[in-house]
Amino acid sequence: MGAAPGLASWGMMTGVAMMNSGMSLFEALLMGVIVFAGSSQLAAIPLIASGTPMWVVLATGFCVNLRFVVFSAHLRPYMMHLPLWQRLVTGYLTTDLSYVLFTRRFPQHGGSPEQLLAQQAYLAGNCGVNWSSWVGCSVLGILLAGLIPAHWGLGFAGILALLGVMFSLASSPLRWVSAGVAGAAAVAAFALPFKLNILLAIAAAVAMSLLLEAVRRADADRPGTSP
Repeated sequence: MGAAPGLASWGMMTGVAMMNSGMSLFEALLMGVIVFAGSSQLAAIPLIASGTPMWVVLATGFCVNLRFVVFSAHLRPYMMHLPLWQRLVTGYLTTDLSYVLFTRRFPQHGGSPEQLLAQQAYLAGNCGVNWSSWVGCSVLGILLAGLIPAHWGLGFAGILALLGVMFSLASSPLRWVSAGVAGAAAVAAFALPFKLNILLAIAAAVAMSLLLEAVRRADADRPGTSP
């Protein structure tokens, strides 16, 4: 569930990218609702827009998603007790992040019916939240793409993608502080040439993180202070 904000931003970026690529509203909505694969979508969108033969589009999506063959092999002991339709639905809904979270929570597949049910419920809940976040924000990006100035192009979609990564990684107060410092430094130094404001933002964020970590360790090492 913690991955949902990042997936939401990524889904909105994909929706904007679909519309900016020249796809019709119907085509974008259809892909946004039935396709749940961000990386293969982004690989297929320019191919579809340029009129590439369908077999090339399908082959590209197949190659991009080959990693799920490994995921499926690993998840096989967890899923083989389920009916075929449930295994197919689970395969459709499972993403990289939900797979990682699931295997981290359950490193070994359960043997008792209660354990199997708990594993199935955890994966279903995680996948359901992620799918809802993805599809909802993908459709939102499609509908709002017309409000984005055309000269922004796919650069705006890239910003949304980076926001998705940021929300996925900002899992602690220290990371939020470093992100805020980096953003403030980048804006304050925007006038610097050669995009040096980005380097300055990175340096400021690293320096602030090191400073806060040093303060935290000094407080922890102080006599009479509980860790």
